Amino acid sequence: MIEVNVKHQGAVKFQVSAGSHTLVCDQPACNGGSDGGMTPPELFLSGLASCAAFYAVAYLKKKGLEREGVTVHATAEKAGPPARLDQFHIEVDTPGPLSEADYAGVLDSVHRCLIHNTLLHTPQVHIELRAPVTV
Repeated sequence: MIEVNVKHQGAVKFQVSAGSHTLVCDQPACNGGSDGGMTPPELFLSGLASCAAFYAVAYLKKKGLEREGVTVHATAEKAGPPARLDQFHIEVDTPGPLSEADYAGVLDSVHRCLIHNTLLHTPQVHIELRAPVTV
């Protein structure tokens, strides 16, 4: 199981914790925040991009190819209704040249990314509200 916890820090700022790691999620000033951290959509896209980078580097490492300096650039468009992200685009740059076989191998590896596959198969999302009810 993967687990994160989020705690409100005032206005539209939140502390996000996973294990011993924490980060801040916030909104830009135009949305009532102080721009103290990435927005939720940016965090989501960061997860996709870093997952793609992980899988690309894993392939390069397995093949003994240069991997220091791999970069990933990811974009998505806001869409709706309902409000969501769509039109994801991921660019993976490797530091060294690749043979045709390794080019295909890196591409195949990135397509195996956990986050990428989650987006391709509609996940089940269960939401539970736990709050006292007043009468």
